[in-house]
Amino acid sequence: MIPRYSTPEMDAVWSDPARFGRWLEVELLATEGHAEAGIVPQEAAEICRAKAPTSDEAFVERILEREQITDHDVAAFVDTVQAEIDDPAGSWIHYGLTSSDVGDTALCWAMRDATDLMIDAAGELIATLVRIAREHADTVMIGRTHGIHAEPTTFGAKVALWALQVDRDRQRLRTARDAVSVMKLSGAVGTYSNIPPEVEAFVGDRLGLAPVPATQVVARDRHAQFLYACASVGATCEMMAVELRHLQRTEVREVQEGFKPGQKGSSAMPHKRNPISAETISGLSRVLRGNLSAGMQDVALWHERDISHSSVERVILPDSSQLAYYVMRRLRRLLDGLVIMPERMQANLDASYGLVFSQPVLLSLVQGGKTRDEAYRIVQRNAMRSWDEGLDFRTLLEADDEVDDSVLDDAFDLRRSLSNLHRVFDQLEEIGD
Repeated sequence: MIPRYSTPEMDAVWSDPARFGRWLEVELLATEGHAEAGIVPQEAAEICRAKAPTSDEAFVERILEREQITDHDVAAFVDTVQAEIDDPAGSWIHYGLTSSDVGDTALCWAMRDATDLMIDAAGELIATLVRIAREHADTVMIGRTHGIHAEPTTFGAKVALWALQVDRDRQRLRTARDAVSVMKLSGAVGTYSNIPPEVEAFVGDRLGLAPVPATQVVARDRHAQFLYACASVGATCEMMAVELRHLQRTEVREVQEGFKPGQKGSSAMPHKRNPISAETISGLSRVLRGNLSAGMQDVALWHERDISHSSVERVILPDSSQLAYYVMRRLRRLLDGLVIMPERMQANLDASYGLVFSQPVLLSLVQGGKTRDEAYRIVQRNAMRSWDEGLDFRTLLEADDEVDDSVLDDAFDLRRSLSNLHRVFDQLEEIGD
């Protein structure tokens, strides 16, 4: 991931020293598991642990130098580790294993750790959304469908629905975490021909990863599920970002991204205050969806394995977790600094001449004995005149001989329109940690 969208926490999960450190731990645990099974001398396993190199940048450099000769990253890693431990103990490193045993187990370990960070970020985003929802539970605004005024709602209700969706994404992340918290040390085609299952169980227990049946590789539907959870996070964050972008438009201006001292919205136009965070989130969500498509294509491999997935995963797995984590944190910062304009929301609600009450008027006329089609045509006729001539909708209805004025007070009652919104906020109480 380019530095612009990376974070120190996720960098620490996917860095080369972390990756090779995981490989090294898998190798050492496998050696110790073999020792417990009576296959490797116990003293040799202890020497391997004691003389194992530290996985730092210098260690990475030595592996990369060796890879120039082997043209195989795991072989270069094994050669480097064995050389540093030295024979005879070092010869037991990688005993009975194939490259994917090490690489796939370590990769699942990394995905699990990355998912933990994303789950925490989702929890923090939910907390921010719930706070804003409750603060603005009674902040009335117009609800829009197709971009057109529909009926009244509140800004708090809008944000509460966002919180509920992020909570669903958090559950998707938890499910994906379960799917990738697995490992395999079962050899070249998964038959345990050169490594006993108890060694796999030993390593899995120490790493907190569940051994699963596999070919040479862990099945890639698990990785695709991880990528879907990341892409779903992106889609949810984009859903919020697109709404905030629309609400910040000059002619709407109901919310506005924060603008810090010294910030410039445009190099040419000093008046600009653009929704840059929301637009960035929208853009990065497209990358997340593209990565999911690539991950789905990685599920189908030749026979017990090929490496067509490997090059793809080196890019999309770190990048997707980085981006999903980044967009949640970027959105939370956006929301923490969001400028909310209740007066503008009320003004926009009033700008459509009371037309937002057309449905309760329609229903009142039906209750008064008119057929639905008759009532619809009466309301529509007056509504279109209100739009076209800029006249108050209720005044037109009061002047219409086919309308019973006595039903209009209830139909135009804003409190009646919003009286059941508490159901949305009741759902917030069910969001757990």
